[in-house]
Amino acid sequence: MKYSIALALCAVFAFPGLAADTPGEESPASALLIIDIQDFYFPGGKVPLVDPEAAAENAAKVLASFRAAGKPVIHVRHDVDDGGAIHKSVAPIDGEMVFTKSEVSCFNGTEVLSYLRELGVEQVVLVGMQTHMCLEAATRAAYDLGFQCVVIGDACATRDLTYGDTTVKAADVQASTLATLDRTYATVVDTKAFLDGQ
Repeated sequence: MKYSIALALCAVFAFPGLAADTPGEESPASALLIIDIQDFYFPGGKVPLVDPEAAAENAAKVLASFRAAGKPVIHVRHDVDDGGAIHKSVAPIDGEMVFTKSEVSCFNGTEVLSYLRELGVEQVVLVGMQTHMCLEAATRAAYDLGFQCVVIGDACATRDLTYGDTTVKAADVQASTLATLDRTYATVVDTKAFLDGQ
């Protein structure tokens, strides 16, 4: 079965890679990859991120749009016991695939790739946590495997990082990671721009 995202013509110019190359040409079949939006990243969890609620709220909006359009949704969760449940904001429903991973990249040691190819997916839309780790790893791997990638930047969250005596604030980690991915491995857009383009 083929799935597609129909984008306005202006998206061709505003967000290259989101829309078809030629007016009237169908956009590539797409699937949503929700990476590790799990309880342990929220307040009270073992690894709380900065503003995970806002990111999850945006991810839920993107999820709702995929469900409404009947497009495939894939949930990925990291294999942890304490707080390992997928957060209620993006909890899977019947018919949506859930893959459990033990590595950083969801393509490492899982059947995610074979499932995407079985569906005929050409483009993956990614949201999730942490931006600089599992989300970035999934995006780079997907690109290297031949998929077009769209990252919804404000539907991702990260945290402060420390290296030696230097602490890098989450906002800087987020900006740096998205800047690295944008136009090289993915097209990075915000939730409103993505939803407006459908």
